[in-house]
Amino acid sequence: MSEPPAPSGAGGFGAARRSAADRFCSAVDALNAWTGLICGFAIAVVTAVVIWEVVARGAFGRPAVWANETTVYLSAVAYLVVGGYALLHRRHVRIDVIYERLAPRTRARLDLFTFVFFVLYAGTLVWIGGEMAWASIQQGETTGTPWNPPIWPVKLAIPVAGLLLLLQGVANLLRDLGIAAPRAPE
Repeated sequence: MSEPPAPSGAGGFGAARRSAADRFCSAVDALNAWTGLICGFAIAVVTAVVIWEVVARGAFGRPAVWANETTVYLSAVAYLVVGGYALLHRRHVRIDVIYERLAPRTRARLDLFTFVFFVLYAGTLVWIGGEMAWASIQQGETTGTPWNPPIWPVKLAIPVAGLLLLLQGVANLLRDLGIAAPRAPE
């Protein structure tokens, strides 16, 4: 008979016996890390498009009809959906001067209290953004500009952003409350 896995940090067990909360947190972390990576590449594309536009306009006097909207769309989508990535790395604004001076139990209570408002915010992004995106898809909404691309992909990024943010917020709260193991340092 084999021996059970050795306990690892936070009172849990090795990878073979990770809790559902640990698995959930790891999956959410991976999703937001992947999203951040993809959006990083999108910003590289934005940079290339801007350079293309500057050269096309300045050197050849032939601006690209699609360049401006492409940079705005890609930048907007990246800005929206990397909220979960920023939360994964704890880069959102918090008043640490006060928060760090609080007792751990008080911090946990404050986290639970503020989490209610966080859920309302992220839920609003999902709900209202989803309605906006769905209406845009149904209408075949476009920008009305000379290039005239569909606008629903940008609107769809709003509920996706809310969902990614909400999932990461739940994962962070589970860790902060000690329900899931802390995230391994990078």
